[in-house]
Amino acid sequence: MTTTHTPSKLACAIILALSSQTVLADQPATSPQTTTDKKVERIVVSGTPAGMGVRKIDASYAVTNIDAEQIIKLSPKSTADLFKAVPGVWVESSGGESGANVFVRGFPGGGDAPFLTLSLEGSPVYPAPTLSFLENSSLFRIDETIETMEALRGGPNPVLSNGQPGLTTNFRLKRGSEDTQGLFKYTTSDYDLQRVDAVLSGEISDDLYFMVGGYVKSSPGIRDAGFTSEKGSQFTVNITKELDNGEMNFYTRQTDDHGAWYLPTPLNVNGIDAEYTQLGTLNRQATIYTGPNNDAHQVDIGDGRGWNGHVSGGSIKLEFDNGWSFSDRFNITKGDANTLGLVPAGSATTLGEVADNGQSATGAATGTTYDSDTPVQQVGRWVVLKEISSFTNDLAFSKQFEDLSVAVGYYTASTSANDWWSLGNTAYHVLEAGGEMLNDITCNESAEGCDFNYDINSSGDARTNAFYTTAQYKLSQDLTLDGGLRYESHDVQYSVDEGLDGIINKTVDYDESKTSWTTGLNYSINDDMGVFARVNRGYKMPYFDDFRDNYVAYHQDGEKLIKEVTQAELGYKLITQSTDFFATLFTNEVKGDTFVSRPDVPAEILTNEAYGVELDYNFNHESGFSVNLNTTLQQTEITKSPKNKGKEAQRQPKWQVRVTPSYDFEVDGMYATLYGTLSAVDDRFGNNENTVTLDGYEKVDLGFILEPMEGIKLQLAIDNLTNEQGITEGDPRNADAPNGRYIMPRTTRLSVSYEF
Repeated sequence: MTTTHTPSKLACAIILALSSQTVLADQPATSPQTTTDKKVERIVVSGTPAGMGVRKIDASYAVTNIDAEQIIKLSPKSTADLFKAVPGVWVESSGGESGANVFVRGFPGGGDAPFLTLSLEGSPVYPAPTLSFLENSSLFRIDETIETMEALRGGPNPVLSNGQPGLTTNFRLKRGSEDTQGLFKYTTSDYDLQRVDAVLSGEISDDLYFMVGGYVKSSPGIRDAGFTSEKGSQFTVNITKELDNGEMNFYTRQTDDHGAWYLPTPLNVNGIDAEYTQLGTLNRQATIYTGPNNDAHQVDIGDGRGWNGHVSGGSIKLEFDNGWSFSDRFNITKGDANTLGLVPAGSATTLGEVADNGQSATGAATGTTYDSDTPVQQVGRWVVLKEISSFTNDLAFSKQFEDLSVAVGYYTASTSANDWWSLGNTAYHVLEAGGEMLNDITCNESAEGCDFNYDINSSGDARTNAFYTTAQYKLSQDLTLDGGLRYESHDVQYSVDEGLDGIINKTVDYDESKTSWTTGLNYSINDDMGVFARVNRGYKMPYFDDFRDNYVAYHQDGEKLIKEVTQAELGYKLITQSTDFFATLFTNEVKGDTFVSRPDVPAEILTNEAYGVELDYNFNHESGFSVNLNTTLQQTEITKSPKNKGKEAQRQPKWQVRVTPSYDFEVDGMYATLYGTLSAVDDRFGNNENTVTLDGYEKVDLGFILEPMEGIKLQLAIDNLTNEQGITEGDPRNADAPNGRYIMPRTTRLSVSYEF
């Protein structure tokens, strides 16, 4: 699996893409006759107070747009998988539908997605970017109801909405119109996926529009568990009322979707490859013991990770005389985000090394006798039950003067999480797909298990109140200055019973405030070209697990556990009839980052710095050829650490590149599109000590779309065509253990849709 990557190899890839006459355009062609005679004006709402909107060419920050047609071509396996198309973002989506690891250009992190906020219609789906075993993308499923996604890195982010200094992705739902429209889509695959999507939109009455849609699905999983390990459904309603001076919008998104949690597996062991999963029918039903009395609990590990709940909200936007406007956006999220999985502990070994008799043992489920050469490993039966809820509201007034626009707003959020965990519960299992637990091993028959146990019952509530103001002033016809301030107060009440003995071990009553700011300049060279510069400072406030993981630092040492983020950007942008090109130089510093490899282990407190460049290039030719280039080059360094100063940030590549060519053509009166994606990534370090190297890899995807008649569309998508066994991460709980998580193996999906 070792791959050699050199700077010259990367340079060749970039030069090849830039010289190619093929692009995935911002507005994909719908037929081979599409021309570039008319330039499409792109309006973005991310980074503006209450989503007021600004022309993309006029924005003094880097924002990426991905519309519904592009999502079809990207064929993401999960919500987080779509973020791979955003420059400056490194995504590890190899764990399944939920529980991805998402890292932002140089920002530190040991897992989950601490610097990602996912928003729907401009409101965060959950104000806390990451809790243990929960990051924002786990609460959201992509389907045919999505119109577009915007992704903003840095920029004005620290001042607006929940003050996320990193990456904010905003999904916008399809809306109805006077014309009734609909789509029905069936999808299957070589791993027996069965999925049906449907969406319908139209007019209820004058100026009142609707959109309804969703999906149902099931499969044994991309890594076959031998049972229906992936199943779910989703239903969305979106209602829009147009007013004489604005609009009102209300939506609800009901989701019940879960799938197997794919975890790191032993490397260099026969039979263990990208298609392997330890989960199976012989081990999904398990007994775990918790508390001082070793209370027994029967659990079904097959439930995996998922989301059973709703995300609902709405907005009102009004325009008044004399340049005044008003908007209010709100969101309510409530449900269960549980995680159950088989987590490897330590290195693989042979049965002869651990069996009581040193020779053999029998299977707990089948009674099969396994000999001393049988590969085995400790596997933990982890159970995390998480009940969450949140409410956010973002209210803003704005006033447009002749050369000055001003906005003031008030953002509030209440967030809660009630957790019940039982981690550990380790026992030796046969190391094979669906391998069973073993008898005749002393620790397997002990309620304490073979390794650590960590059980908690916790409750947390947090409230955020933030006042913000932004202003934009035209210094001249071509030069614009903007700035923003945000004052935020953040309080948390949290308690933890560690050990499930009914005794509260840790309590938190926290109240802190911070002021964030941003300022930017935008210079229009001409109608198609511009440059911008921006500096900002923001903060990532702590939530519940931050206090539990770092309780000694908080309770005894007085650490506030606030991450301070300072960023600077310098960008160039070009938008013509055929070309979109954005190049952004960036640098950032993150103070106060904490890293904990597993519960009850002391935290590292770090300062990280990074600098680099993002390239986002689209070219669309009238012949039907198109190409997109998405590249990030960066250098990271831990500048303050008790033991790792001077090391690189873990799990972040120095470079990554995605090239997506596409060709639209006509054959026998039928429209067709042939497209593909080449992804390449550099080596990374699997730990802060930089002692574990994760090899770089290349991945090829291929797809074909055919429209044999009006309204009918066939799509064939092949992911990981060469079946590359790339490693996304090692063992985050024990970096020295030879375990790793592979990207998904080769899969083929076929869909048939009818649109009217």
